[in-house]
Amino acid sequence: MSDVPLGLFLSGGIDSSGLAALMAPMVKEPIRTFAVGFADLEANELAYARLAARSVGAEHREVVVSPTEFFDALPQLVWHEDEPITFPSSIPLHFVSRLAREHVKVVLTGEGADELFLGYPRHWVTAWNERLGRVYWASVPGALRGKVTRLAQSLPRRLRRYAGRTFLALEPGPRALFFENFAAFPESVQPQLLADPGLLTARDLYADSLRCYEEATGGTLERMSHTDLQTYLVELLMKQDQMSMAASIESRVPYLDHRFVEHVAAIPGRFKLRGWQTKAVLRAALRDLVPREILSRRKMGFPVPVARWFRGPFWPVVQEFVLGPRALQRGLFEPTFLRRLAEDHRAGTVAHAHRLWLLVNLEIWQRIFLDGDDAAGVMRVLRKS
Repeated sequence: MSDVPLGLFLSGGIDSSGLAALMAPMVKEPIRTFAVGFADLEANELAYARLAARSVGAEHREVVVSPTEFFDALPQLVWHEDEPITFPSSIPLHFVSRLAREHVKVVLTGEGADELFLGYPRHWVTAWNERLGRVYWASVPGALRGKVTRLAQSLPRRLRRYAGRTFLALEPGPRALFFENFAAFPESVQPQLLADPGLLTARDLYADSLRCYEEATGGTLERMSHTDLQTYLVELLMKQDQMSMAASIESRVPYLDHRFVEHVAAIPGRFKLRGWQTKAVLRAALRDLVPREILSRRKMGFPVPVARWFRGPFWPVVQEFVLGPRALQRGLFEPTFLRRLAEDHRAGTVAHAHRLWLLVNLEIWQRIFLDGDDAAGVMRVLRKS
Protein backbone atom coordinates (compact mmCIF):
# COMPACT_ATOMS: atom_id res chain seq x y z
CA MET A 1 0.00 0.00 0.00
CA SER A 2 1.40 3.38 -0.98
CA ASP A 3 0.15 6.91 -1.56
CA VAL A 4 2.93 7.55 -4.09
CA PRO A 5 4.35 5.67 -7.11
CA LEU A 6 6.08 2.51 -5.90
CA GLY A 7 8.85 0.41 -7.45
CA LEU A 8 11.23 -2.45 -6.66
CA PHE A 9 15.00 -2.87 -6.83
CA LEU A 10 15.45 -6.12 -8.75
CA SER A 11 18.83 -7.85 -8.60
CA GLY A 12 17.84 -11.16 -10.18
CA GLY A 13 18.43 -13.01 -6.93
CA ILE A 14 15.82 -14.99 -5.06
CA ASP A 15 15.03 -12.28 -2.49
CA SER A 16 14.01 -9.45 -4.82
CA SER A 17 12.58 -11.85 -7.43
CA GLY A 18 10.35 -13.29 -4.72
CA LEU A 19 9.12 -9.81 -3.81
CA ALA A 20 8.35 -9.10 -7.48
CA ALA A 21 6.34 -12.33 -7.77
CA LEU A 22 4.35 -11.47 -4.64
CA MET A 23 3.80 -7.81 -5.57
CA ALA A 24 2.63 -8.28 -9.15
CA PRO A 25 -0.79 -9.88 -8.43
CA MET A 26 -1.59 -7.19 -5.85
CA VAL A 27 -1.83 -4.29 -8.33
CA LYS A 28 -3.70 -3.73 -11.58
CA GLU A 29 -0.90 -2.11 -13.55
CA PRO A 30 2.56 -3.65 -14.18
CA ILE A 31 4.94 -3.20 -11.27
CA ARG A 32 8.00 -1.04 -11.95
CA THR A 33 11.38 -2.66 -11.42
CA PHE A 34 14.91 -1.24 -11.55
CA ALA A 35 18.28 -2.96 -11.88
CA VAL A 36 21.94 -1.98 -12.09
CA GLY A 37 24.98 -3.75 -13.49
CA PHE A 38 28.43 -3.41 -15.01
CA ALA A 39 29.77 -4.25 -18.44
CA ASP A 40 32.06 -6.87 -16.83
CA LEU A 41 30.44 -10.29 -17.27
CA GLU A 42 31.57 -11.53 -13.84
CA ALA A 43 29.72 -8.63 -12.21
CA ASN A 44 26.55 -8.52 -14.26
CA GLU A 45 23.26 -9.96 -13.03
CA LEU A 46 21.09 -8.02 -15.44
CA ALA A 47 20.08 -11.10 -17.44
CA TYR A 48 18.55 -12.62 -14.30
CA ALA A 49 16.86 -9.34 -13.38
CA ARG A 50 15.29 -9.24 -16.85
CA LEU A 51 14.15 -12.85 -16.48
CA ALA A 52 12.49 -12.06 -13.14
CA ALA A 53 10.87 -8.94 -14.60
CA ARG A 54 9.51 -10.80 -17.63
CA SER A 55 8.10 -13.56 -15.46
CA VAL A 56 5.80 -11.06 -13.70
CA GLY A 57 5.19 -8.69 -16.64
CA ALA A 58 7.04 -5.82 -14.97
CA GLU A 59 7.85 -2.46 -16.51
CA HIS A 60 11.61 -2.88 -16.22
CA ARG A 61 14.47 -0.35 -16.42
CA GLU A 62 18.18 -0.71 -15.84
CA VAL A 63 21.41 1.25 -15.75
CA VAL A 64 24.96 0.10 -16.58
CA VAL A 65 27.69 1.85 -14.58
CA SER A 66 31.13 2.34 -16.14
CA PRO A 67 34.30 2.14 -14.02
CA THR A 68 34.91 5.87 -14.58
CA GLU A 69 31.40 6.75 -13.40
CA PHE A 70 31.91 4.48 -10.39
CA PHE A 71 35.08 6.20 -9.20
CA ASP A 72 33.85 9.68 -10.12
CA ALA A 73 30.89 9.20 -7.78
CA LEU A 74 32.96 7.84 -4.88
CA PRO A 75 34.07 11.08 -3.12
CA GLN A 76 30.58 12.59 -3.17
CA LEU A 77 29.09 9.38 -1.79
CA VAL A 78 31.72 9.19 0.96
CA TRP A 79 30.54 12.70 1.85
CA HIS A 80 26.90 11.54 1.88
CA GLU A 81 27.71 8.49 3.99
CA ASP A 82 29.79 10.52 6.49
CA GLU A 83 32.26 7.65 6.83
CA PRO A 84 34.43 5.39 4.66
CA ILE A 85 32.24 3.28 2.38
CA THR A 86 32.59 -0.32 3.53
CA PHE A 87 30.65 -1.93 0.71
CA PRO A 88 31.57 -1.27 -2.96
CA SER A 89 27.94 -2.15 -3.75
CA SER A 90 26.93 1.20 -2.21
CA ILE A 91 27.97 2.93 -5.42
CA PRO A 92 25.76 0.99 -7.87
CA LEU A 93 22.97 1.18 -5.30
CA HIS A 94 23.11 4.96 -5.60
CA PHE A 95 23.03 4.80 -9.42
CA VAL A 96 19.95 2.57 -9.47
CA SER A 97 18.35 4.88 -6.88
CA ARG A 98 18.89 7.81 -9.23
CA LEU A 99 17.29 5.84 -12.05
CA ALA A 100 14.29 4.88 -9.91
CA ARG A 101 13.84 8.47 -8.70
CA GLU A 102 12.93 9.50 -12.26
CA HIS A 103 9.88 7.22 -12.15
CA VAL A 104 8.79 6.50 -8.55
CA LYS A 105 8.98 7.97 -5.05
CA VAL A 106 9.43 4.75 -3.03
CA VAL A 107 11.18 1.44 -3.73
CA LEU A 108 11.04 -1.93 -2.02
CA THR A 109 14.25 -3.94 -1.58
CA GLY A 110 15.18 -7.47 -0.49
CA GLU A 111 17.45 -6.48 2.41
CA GLY A 112 17.17 -8.69 5.48
CA ALA A 113 16.42 -12.00 3.80
CA ASP A 114 20.01 -13.26 3.95
CA GLU A 115 20.25 -12.59 7.67
CA LEU A 116 16.85 -14.12 8.39
CA PHE A 117 17.21 -17.19 6.18
CA LEU A 118 20.98 -17.86 6.52
CA GLY A 119 21.78 -16.85 2.95
CA TYR A 120 25.48 -15.96 3.10
CA PRO A 121 28.30 -18.38 2.21
CA ARG A 122 29.86 -17.67 5.61
CA HIS A 123 26.83 -19.31 7.22
CA TRP A 124 27.35 -22.71 5.62
CA VAL A 125 31.15 -22.45 5.84
CA THR A 126 30.92 -21.80 9.58
CA ALA A 127 28.32 -24.53 10.08
CA TRP A 128 30.47 -27.14 8.33
CA ASN A 129 33.64 -26.01 10.10
CA GLU A 130 31.86 -26.27 13.43
CA ARG A 131 30.32 -29.66 12.61
CA LEU A 132 33.49 -31.31 11.29
CA GLY A 133 35.68 -29.54 13.81
CA ARG A 134 33.67 -30.87 16.73
CA VAL A 135 34.78 -34.41 15.85
CA TYR A 136 38.33 -33.33 15.05
CA TRP A 137 38.88 -31.33 18.24
CA ALA A 138 37.38 -34.09 20.39
CA SER A 139 39.31 -37.00 18.86
CA VAL A 140 42.72 -35.52 17.97
CA PRO A 141 45.12 -34.71 20.86
CA GLY A 142 46.23 -31.09 21.15
CA ALA A 143 49.88 -31.86 20.35
CA LEU A 144 48.90 -33.65 17.14
CA ARG A 145 46.55 -30.80 16.18
CA GLY A 146 49.54 -28.47 16.41
CA LYS A 147 51.46 -30.65 13.96
CA VAL A 148 48.49 -30.66 11.58
CA THR A 149 48.33 -26.87 11.75
CA ARG A 150 52.04 -26.57 11.00
CA LEU A 151 51.66 -29.02 8.13
CA ALA A 152 48.83 -26.91 6.70
CA GLN A 153 51.07 -23.85 6.90
CA SER A 154 53.69 -25.61 4.76
CA LEU A 155 51.31 -26.28 1.86
CA PRO A 156 51.59 -24.32 -1.41
CA ARG A 157 50.27 -20.78 -1.02
CA ARG A 158 46.82 -21.29 -2.55
CA LEU A 159 46.16 -24.52 -0.63
CA ARG A 160 47.54 -22.95 2.53
CA ARG A 161 45.02 -20.11 2.29
CA TYR A 162 42.11 -22.53 2.01
CA ALA A 163 43.35 -24.84 4.76
CA GLY A 164 43.91 -21.84 7.02
CA ARG A 165 40.21 -21.06 6.88
CA THR A 166 39.09 -24.51 7.99
CA PHE A 167 38.75 -26.24 11.36
CA LEU A 168 42.27 -27.66 10.79
CA ALA A 169 43.78 -24.25 11.54
CA LEU A 170 41.04 -22.43 13.47
CA GLU A 171 40.28 -22.59 17.16
CA PRO A 172 36.79 -23.76 18.19
CA GLY A 173 34.19 -21.11 18.96
CA PRO A 174 32.48 -18.20 17.17
CA ARG A 175 35.40 -15.76 17.52
CA ALA A 176 37.65 -17.79 15.19
CA LEU A 177 35.09 -19.68 13.08
CA PHE A 178 32.53 -16.93 12.42
CA PHE A 179 34.10 -13.52 13.07
CA GLU A 180 37.85 -13.82 12.52
CA ASN A 181 37.49 -16.14 9.53
CA PHE A 182 35.59 -13.51 7.53
CA ALA A 183 37.23 -10.31 8.79
CA ALA A 184 38.92 -8.03 6.26
CA PHE A 185 41.84 -7.57 8.66
CA PRO A 186 41.79 -10.43 11.19
CA GLU A 187 43.62 -10.18 14.50
CA SER A 188 46.58 -12.14 13.11
CA VAL A 189 47.10 -9.45 10.44
CA GLN A 190 46.50 -6.32 12.53
CA PRO A 191 49.98 -6.21 14.17
CA GLN A 192 51.52 -6.18 10.69
CA LEU A 193 49.11 -3.50 9.47
CA LEU A 194 49.11 -0.96 12.31
CA ALA A 195 52.04 1.35 12.89
CA ASP A 196 51.06 1.50 16.58
CA PRO A 197 50.45 -2.06 17.84
CA GLY A 198 49.33 -0.58 21.16
CA LEU A 199 46.00 0.21 19.52
CA LEU A 200 45.22 -3.51 19.54
CA THR A 201 44.76 -3.50 23.31
CA ALA A 202 42.34 -0.56 23.31
CA ARG A 203 39.19 -2.68 22.98
CA ASP A 204 37.88 -5.99 21.73
CA LEU A 205 36.53 -5.34 18.23
CA TYR A 206 34.27 -8.39 18.50
CA ALA A 207 32.79 -7.57 21.90
CA ASP A 208 29.37 -6.47 20.61
CA SER A 209 29.14 -9.31 18.10
CA LEU A 210 30.14 -11.92 20.67
CA ARG A 211 27.59 -10.53 23.11
CA CYS A 212 24.84 -10.86 20.48
CA TYR A 213 25.97 -14.38 19.66
CA GLU A 214 26.03 -15.50 23.29
CA GLU A 215 22.69 -13.95 24.23
CA ALA A 216 20.89 -15.73 21.37
CA THR A 217 19.06 -18.99 21.90
CA GLY A 218 19.47 -22.15 19.88
CA GLY A 219 22.51 -23.62 18.16
CA THR A 220 25.14 -22.24 15.82
CA LEU A 221 22.72 -21.52 12.97
CA GLU A 222 20.24 -19.61 15.08
CA ARG A 223 23.01 -17.66 16.82
CA MET A 224 24.61 -16.62 13.52
CA SER A 225 21.28 -15.35 12.22
CA HIS A 226 20.54 -13.42 15.43
CA THR A 227 24.01 -11.85 15.43
CA ASP A 228 23.81 -10.77 11.79
CA LEU A 229 20.38 -9.23 12.35
CA GLN A 230 21.74 -7.20 15.26
CA THR A 231 25.08 -6.13 13.72
CA TYR A 232 25.78 -6.67 10.02
CA LEU A 233 22.24 -5.85 8.90
CA VAL A 234 22.39 -2.53 10.74
CA GLU A 235 25.33 -1.52 8.51
CA LEU A 236 23.51 -2.68 5.37
CA LEU A 237 20.37 -0.71 6.23
CA MET A 238 22.43 2.40 6.93
CA LYS A 239 24.13 2.01 3.55
CA GLN A 240 20.82 1.54 1.78
CA ASP A 241 19.18 4.50 3.49
CA GLN A 242 22.09 6.87 2.82
CA MET A 243 22.58 5.86 -0.81
CA SER A 244 18.87 6.02 -1.65
CA MET A 245 18.21 9.27 0.24
CA ALA A 246 21.24 10.83 -1.49
CA ALA A 247 19.12 10.36 -4.64
CA SER A 248 15.97 11.62 -2.84
CA ILE A 249 14.12 8.33 -2.91
CA GLU A 250 12.78 6.30 0.01
CA SER A 251 13.50 2.58 0.32
CA ARG A 252 11.50 0.06 2.35
CA VAL A 253 12.26 -3.49 3.43
CA PRO A 254 9.30 -5.93 3.42
CA TYR A 255 11.36 -8.86 4.75
CA LEU A 256 11.89 -6.87 7.95
CA ASP A 257 8.22 -6.42 8.81
CA HIS A 258 8.31 -7.20 12.54
CA ARG A 259 5.65 -9.92 12.32
CA PHE A 260 7.50 -11.64 9.50
CA VAL A 261 10.82 -11.40 11.36
CA GLU A 262 9.28 -12.90 14.50
CA HIS A 263 7.80 -15.76 12.48
CA VAL A 264 10.98 -16.58 10.55
CA ALA A 265 13.24 -16.19 13.58
CA ALA A 266 11.23 -18.95 15.27
CA ILE A 267 11.90 -21.41 12.41
CA PRO A 268 14.77 -23.76 13.33
CA GLY A 269 17.97 -23.12 11.43
CA ARG A 270 18.03 -26.64 9.94
CA PHE A 271 15.07 -25.65 7.74
CA LYS A 272 16.96 -22.62 6.41
CA LEU A 273 20.37 -24.17 5.78
CA ARG A 274 20.27 -27.73 4.45
CA GLY A 275 23.72 -29.05 3.61
CA TRP A 276 25.07 -26.57 1.08
CA GLN A 277 21.69 -25.06 0.25
CA THR A 278 21.06 -21.65 1.78
CA LYS A 279 17.60 -20.14 2.37
CA ALA A 280 16.02 -23.57 1.85
CA VAL A 281 12.62 -22.74 3.35
CA LEU A 282 12.39 -19.49 1.35
CA ARG A 283 13.25 -21.35 -1.85
CA ALA A 284 10.52 -23.88 -1.06
CA ALA A 285 7.97 -21.13 -0.38
CA LEU A 286 8.75 -19.42 -3.71
CA ARG A 287 9.15 -22.62 -5.75
CA ASP A 288 6.05 -22.05 -7.90
CA LEU A 289 6.47 -18.27 -8.19
CA VAL A 290 10.09 -17.61 -9.19
CA PRO A 291 11.81 -18.91 -12.37
CA ARG A 292 13.77 -22.11 -11.77
CA GLU A 293 17.00 -20.55 -13.08
CA ILE A 294 16.86 -17.98 -10.29
CA LEU A 295 15.90 -20.46 -7.59
CA SER A 296 18.87 -22.69 -8.36
CA ARG A 297 21.61 -20.12 -9.08
CA ARG A 298 24.39 -19.43 -6.62
CA LYS A 299 24.47 -16.18 -4.71
CA MET A 300 26.49 -13.35 -6.28
CA GLY A 301 25.77 -10.66 -3.70
CA PHE A 302 25.65 -7.49 -5.84
CA PRO A 303 29.16 -8.04 -7.27
CA VAL A 304 31.44 -5.11 -8.13
CA PRO A 305 34.61 -5.83 -10.21
CA VAL A 306 36.89 -3.73 -7.99
CA ALA A 307 39.51 -6.50 -7.92
CA ARG A 308 40.08 -6.33 -11.67
CA TRP A 309 39.91 -2.52 -11.75
CA PHE A 310 42.60 -2.25 -9.06
CA ARG A 311 44.85 -4.61 -11.02
CA GLY A 312 44.30 -2.73 -14.28
CA PRO A 313 43.28 0.77 -15.26
CA PHE A 314 42.59 1.97 -11.70
CA TRP A 315 45.85 0.81 -10.15
CA PRO A 316 46.82 4.54 -9.89
CA VAL A 317 43.96 4.93 -7.37
CA VAL A 318 45.77 2.49 -5.09
CA GLN A 319 49.07 4.27 -5.70
CA GLU A 320 47.59 7.61 -4.68
CA PHE A 321 45.24 6.73 -1.81
CA VAL A 322 47.07 3.76 -0.25
CA LEU A 323 50.74 4.12 -1.21
CA GLY A 324 50.95 7.86 -1.94
CA PRO A 325 53.06 10.18 0.28
CA ARG A 326 50.03 11.98 1.67
CA ALA A 327 48.47 8.70 2.83
CA LEU A 328 51.72 7.30 4.25
CA GLN A 329 52.53 10.52 6.13
CA ARG A 330 49.53 9.93 8.39
CA GLY A 331 51.58 7.22 10.07
CA LEU A 332 48.59 4.93 10.67
CA PHE A 333 49.84 1.86 8.83
CA GLU A 334 53.10 0.10 8.15
CA PRO A 335 54.27 1.16 4.64
CA THR A 336 56.05 -2.14 4.00
CA PHE A 337 52.90 -4.13 4.71
CA LEU A 338 50.80 -1.83 2.53
CA ARG A 339 53.22 -2.17 -0.40
CA ARG A 340 53.27 -5.95 -0.12
CA LEU A 341 49.47 -6.04 0.09
CA ALA A 342 49.08 -3.87 -3.00
CA GLU A 343 51.75 -5.60 -5.06
CA ASP A 344 50.43 -9.08 -4.23
CA HIS A 345 47.01 -8.01 -5.44
CA ARG A 346 48.33 -6.38 -8.59
CA ALA A 347 50.38 -9.47 -9.44
CA GLY A 348 47.35 -11.72 -8.88
CA THR A 349 49.18 -13.67 -6.20
CA VAL A 350 46.54 -12.99 -3.54
CA ALA A 351 43.24 -11.14 -3.95
CA HIS A 352 43.21 -8.19 -1.56
CA ALA A 353 40.54 -6.11 -3.31
CA HIS A 354 38.35 -5.56 -0.24
CA ARG A 355 41.30 -4.60 1.95
CA LEU A 356 42.52 -2.11 -0.64
CA TRP A 357 38.98 -0.78 -1.07
CA LEU A 358 38.73 -0.08 2.67
CA LEU A 359 42.12 1.64 2.73
CA VAL A 360 41.26 3.80 -0.30
CA ASN A 361 37.98 4.84 1.28
CA LEU A 362 39.60 5.63 4.62
CA GLU A 363 42.05 7.98 2.92
CA ILE A 364 39.31 9.69 0.89
CA TRP A 365 37.24 10.12 4.06
CA GLN A 366 40.22 11.62 5.93
CA ARG A 367 40.91 14.10 3.15
CA ILE A 368 37.30 15.28 3.11
CA PHE A 369 36.47 15.30 6.82
CA LEU A 370 39.83 15.68 8.58
CA ASP A 371 41.92 17.68 6.09
CA GLY A 372 39.08 19.92 4.96
CA ASP A 373 39.22 19.01 1.26
CA ASP A 374 35.89 19.14 -0.53
CA ALA A 375 34.54 16.11 -2.35
CA ALA A 376 35.00 17.79 -5.74
CA GLY A 377 38.67 18.42 -4.96
CA VAL A 378 39.20 14.78 -4.00
CA MET A 379 37.44 13.75 -7.20
CA ARG A 380 39.91 15.83 -9.23
CA VAL A 381 42.81 14.05 -7.53
CA LEU A 382 41.07 10.71 -8.13
CA ARG A 383 40.67 11.47 -11.85
CA LYS A 384 44.28 12.59 -12.17
CA SER A 385 45.49 9.41 -10.47
